[in-house]
Amino acid sequence: MSGIPIRSESPEVEVAWFSALCSDDYEFLGVPDGSLRSSYEHCGSLVERADKAGYQNVLLPSGWIAGQDPITFASAVATQTKQINQLVALRMGEVWPPMLARAISTVDHIAKGRLTINIISSDLPGKREESVERYERSSEIIQILQKLWNTDGPLEWEGKYYQFSLPNCTPAKSYQQNGGPLLYFGGISPAAQELCAKHCDVFLMWPETEERLEATMRGMAEKAAAHNRKIDFGLRVHVIVRETEDEARAAADRLISKLDLEKGDEIKNRSQDSKSAGVQRQDELREQAGDLFIEENLWSGVGLARSGCGSAIVGDPDQVLAKLNRYIDMGMRSFILSGYPHHEECDLFAKHVLPRMKTCYLNEAQGRKVADPETPLTTAPRV
Repeated sequence: MSGIPIRSESPEVEVAWFSALCSDDYEFLGVPDGSLRSSYEHCGSLVERADKAGYQNVLLPSGWIAGQDPITFASAVATQTKQINQLVALRMGEVWPPMLARAISTVDHIAKGRLTINIISSDLPGKREESVERYERSSEIIQILQKLWNTDGPLEWEGKYYQFSLPNCTPAKSYQQNGGPLLYFGGISPAAQELCAKHCDVFLMWPETEERLEATMRGMAEKAAAHNRKIDFGLRVHVIVRETEDEARAAADRLISKLDLEKGDEIKNRSQDSKSAGVQRQDELREQAGDLFIEENLWSGVGLARSGCGSAIVGDPDQVLAKLNRYIDMGMRSFILSGYPHHEECDLFAKHVLPRMKTCYLNEAQGRKVADPETPLTTAPRV
């Protein structure tokens, strides 16, 4: 074990899948396929598939150029699933915070607490802002949300970006009564990390070398400790698992076999985070890797046509599990996985690797991690 202090001390982990709301599903990377386009039917079936397969959560991404609204989508899907949580990506500032708090609360009640939130601080559609301004605004919105979820009676707010007076906070009271939905956040810049250290519960990282990831985790744990807090750590990464390593590598090669690099750049650059510090760090590692493998079993080919998470764990079931176990030993407790096409890779990971992992349940009353749904809540409250 790395000795990095984390919020969830038990070794059980959350394993999440991905629903391609932003038109990110392919048989061949960068080659659109009408049968895999972003639609309620296609993306809803991804959530239902992950629910039945035993994943604990599913990420619903947020975009503007292509995509569906994640919180509206989550509301519709919540009643069709049995045990899975939904991790809804929300861009801070798109919606007036009290209205956003009420919308989140509504979905939280529909889902009976099976809701988590991915805080996004990228530029809003049509705007370009300095990063400090974006993170300041996000910080203020998070504080407003948490106030509204946990306040009885009126609320007066006088901030830099928002000022309002509400007679009561009842419309925003969440189903989860001990702090509201868990907040996930990712970002490499100092301002981004400070926001997470102060306000959020799970710090999400994109694939890099184990050495870099561990250094980031140690730095984040220190930042959180400065605010008398502990946070959990998670990794957003793709997977390509096959019965043999040769088959997995062949699947990776096949995935990019029809990719036009100029088209790949076009797809990548339409994303609002394509120039972020995290994406640039992944690009740097890929450029240094002659065969696209930035380290053993970590293949960076996805980043040729995708912003955000740009690498995949590639190998046979033992190799993929060993890689994940090394991350767990470092202190990671959440994995948000995906693969192409998402339906097929969801099934393959669920068949070959997921049953061999010690996973947790996210208790519907608060989203806290417990080893078994019959176990009383014993984990520490949010601080």
